[in-house]
Amino acid sequence: MRSSISSIFLGTAALISLASAADLNVPACPATVRASFNQAIPDLAPCPLTTVDLCYTSTALNLVFTASGETSFYFNPSHTTNGDIWAYEVMEAFIYKGTDNPQTYFEYEVSPNNVTYNAFIYNPSRVRAAGTPFDHAFVTDPFGDGFKVTTALDKPNQKWVSSSSIPLALFNAENPQGTNWRMNFFRTITDATTYPQQKLCGWKNTNAENFHITPSFGTLAFV
Repeated sequence: MRSSISSIFLGTAALISLASAADLNVPACPATVRASFNQAIPDLAPCPLTTVDLCYTSTALNLVFTASGETSFYFNPSHTTNGDIWAYEVMEAFIYKGTDNPQTYFEYEVSPNNVTYNAFIYNPSRVRAAGTPFDHAFVTDPFGDGFKVTTALDKPNQKWVSSSSIPLALFNAENPQGTNWRMNFFRTITDATTYPQQKLCGWKNTNAENFHITPSFGTLAFV
């Protein structure tokens, strides 16, 4: 019995330690925690404010992306699910369950016209190094798989908001309290004048014009 109590105590202490060291402690819904950023990568030039509010249920990770200071709401209306929406304006989350620097992780994007990009990324170099493999495995039926997304454009206030729900079964992570994750969040900005050039904005600076630098992912604890 003493051994069992000791094991429980040590396990609880480890979870507390991981949570205290995390960049964000993600609560169960309806409470939320916010990631916010207003700098470009890699040069840290000013970017319009972007926020991501996070919480979890027993079956889903909920993300509310808010893009402020938006002037163009620029997208390609011909795009459908898993199209090249990343070439225009999107908000993004890179998601991995675990604490190491991942070689495989999930990339989720949403555009101002409520189109999403959903793919597992295979990046064994962890930095998308030249001459090394880099591949995608698309989730081809996200809505059939339980994804949800709604996007609202508020042009008078130069803002768009996307509320997304991503199934935790994707990560074998139902009932996720006590789990630890690595994530990064991004926004691309362009318009009809500057396209295909983009301003790249991010939560954790990758120190390169490249989002796929997994050692730069932030740390999150689901508490």
